[in-house]
Amino acid sequence: MSIIFGTDGWRGVIARDYTFENLSLVAHATAKYVKTLKKKGASVVVGHDTRFLSREFAIETSRILAAYGITVHLTDTISTTPQVSFHTKKKKAQLGVVITASHNPAQYSGYKLKGSFGGPAVPEQIAEVEKHLAALNGVAPKMKVDTLDAYVKSKAIKLFDAKTEYIADIVKKIDIKAIRKSKLKIVYDPMHGAGINFMKSILPDIVEIHGEYNPSFGEVDHPEPIAECLVPLSKAVKKHKAHMGFATDGDADRVGAVDHTGAFVDPHRVFMLLMKYLREHKRMKGAVVKTVSLTSMVSAYCEKHKIKIYQTPVGFKHVAKLMTEEKILIGGEESGGLGTSLHIPERDGIFNGLLLLEMMAVTKKSLKELCDELDAEFGPHRYRRRDVHVTNETKTAILKACAKKPTMIGKHKVEVMDTTDGYKFYVKNGWLLIRASGTEPLVRFYAEAPSLKIVKELLDAGLALK
Repeated sequence: MSIIFGTDGWRGVIARDYTFENLSLVAHATAKYVKTLKKKGASVVVGHDTRFLSREFAIETSRILAAYGITVHLTDTISTTPQVSFHTKKKKAQLGVVITASHNPAQYSGYKLKGSFGGPAVPEQIAEVEKHLAALNGVAPKMKVDTLDAYVKSKAIKLFDAKTEYIADIVKKIDIKAIRKSKLKIVYDPMHGAGINFMKSILPDIVEIHGEYNPSFGEVDHPEPIAECLVPLSKAVKKHKAHMGFATDGDADRVGAVDHTGAFVDPHRVFMLLMKYLREHKRMKGAVVKTVSLTSMVSAYCEKHKIKIYQTPVGFKHVAKLMTEEKILIGGEESGGLGTSLHIPERDGIFNGLLLLEMMAVTKKSLKELCDELDAEFGPHRYRRRDVHVTNETKTAILKACAKKPTMIGKHKVEVMDTTDGYKFYVKNGWLLIRASGTEPLVRFYAEAPSLKIVKELLDAGLALK
């Protein structure tokens, strides 16, 4: 089995692909890369999510890194991906490692790499780790790897609390007083992921659902904050007569939201609202980064206000790289992951959920009112994504059909085709993007149009391409 790093790390099915043997190879490759940096006192931060065996995989990774003489800061319990990124920067570590499969179903685990700047490792760093991995040729080096207790005793592995300093940092950046003063009633859904046991320490009155430790993710199946998975959150918001609800995914780096009526507010509108809030209320400046899958409203807003805009392939690592090189106000992708210059160059679902609450408290407007204002300014933009599990033959047939540059998507005439990442077909007042997943046997179909009816037409037509 080949170990491949996709748009956001390596992922595999536990016991089939994601075994201790394969994890060991990736950990050795990571250690060898860190050693090439020739940093005196090199260190790595390691954390993990709520999945089956995540703690054990994190310990195994830590032991192998320590065997190379690298100091390891291992979180003492479950931690979110943004916490690991935050501490990688704060502790001036060379890398961060998070054992997580993010939003994938429960049978998956994963391995994310974080850069010293506090965000996803850049593509060049991942390529270096992959080179060391390839050089191992499937065989782990024979070397003495001691026990966790022995490494803890010698201080080669240092257990630490990843939560306290991180909370202290974000409450300085978010106007928590304004949120508390507004008396907003909020429902939070950590989807049984790494955000459990977290929000109540910041907002004690928050209503939490799916806050128990459950590696199978209970009724949600896979912890992804998309419309289909947020039906329980929507019901809870209506039941508690809350002002809004927000959810974070399995490693809490992405956010999803519903308004007081229980209606899903897609990530495109979340991005737009936060971009407008930072510029128009906080008077912050900077360029904007969007992945190819993000709403065309971003381009329209930037054009109107003469803001520099960058477009990247899907994957926050591309956004994060630009955030470390340029003055970027906000950057993000369609999946609910975004980063701002207020915080580290990383997606952070909890931070961005709090920023949404701050925006509601400061503007004294409901999430629905704010979304209605977007419709008034840009016209209605509705969006859905459809992930379709397919055979390799079907996947190949769909991608071949896209490569033939069809002039029609169903009854919609293709005006422009963009191949930045996958195949994006622009039609009148809308678009359809088709991409094959890098970590699962599926094809993703993304569509935006003035109505959900047209969105459905585009998605159906995309699936019919052969």
